[in-house]
Amino acid sequence: MKAMILAAGLGTRLRPLTNDRPKALVTVAGHTLLEIALNRLRAFGVREVIVNTHHYADMVVDYLKANDNFGMRIEISREEILLDTGGGLKQAASFFLDSNESLQQPFILHNVDVISNIDLGRMMRFHTEHAALATLAVQDRETSRYLLFDENGQLCGRRAGRDVAAELVRPAQEVQALAFSGIHIISPRIFTKMEEAGAFSIIATYMHLAAQGEKIIAFRTDECYWRDLGRPENIMQAAQDINSGIYPEI
Repeated sequence: MKAMILAAGLGTRLRPLTNDRPKALVTVAGHTLLEIALNRLRAFGVREVIVNTHHYADMVVDYLKANDNFGMRIEISREEILLDTGGGLKQAASFFLDSNESLQQPFILHNVDVISNIDLGRMMRFHTEHAALATLAVQDRETSRYLLFDENGQLCGRRAGRDVAAELVRPAQEVQALAFSGIHIISPRIFTKMEEAGAFSIIATYMHLAAQGEKIIAFRTDECYWRDLGRPENIMQAAQDINSGIYPEI
């Protein structure tokens, strides 16, 4: 099984922790964000990973080399300019299309700055059973940007905040606003459908594909532990959760 870790961002929200390192190498309870993400993926059978880099890219390369790639095959996708989530994934397409077997095998796309105990194995089975193009881990929680799903759990729009007008890309009888958790399972078929070029958000791709009738579906994880690690205060809270056993997976 393959995966990509999105780690190229500047980590501006994490300053001053990212003044001298990439956000992937910020530590939580003695473990880097990259180590935590890699260990989570390896626990679910992932053995091949590509990591995109930009800010302090050489530090990531040296870190992985010093740790023997954590026992995995790891490639680096360097971005001379930031390509955002969609552009970064598109640049790494060849990693997922290097064999006939790869063309059939869904892969995981995982933000480096989130931790969770989401069952990725169950999520993969859900994705396969529903023959989805992409499956998004979502929760019913407060966020600044919501994804909107119809009565069948398929993506139909988005909304910035609860009180802002919805942007719908296709009609729906009922709409539920859910928060995206930065974890996707994606079919490699998506690479033949990505019309955007340069720097672009994967959410923009999902929106136009949903408008065309492609199956972008919600995987509910309301009962799971999840935390965004994009701010110093969130890092501190996650460390407390780890040390107190609330998040025991490290």
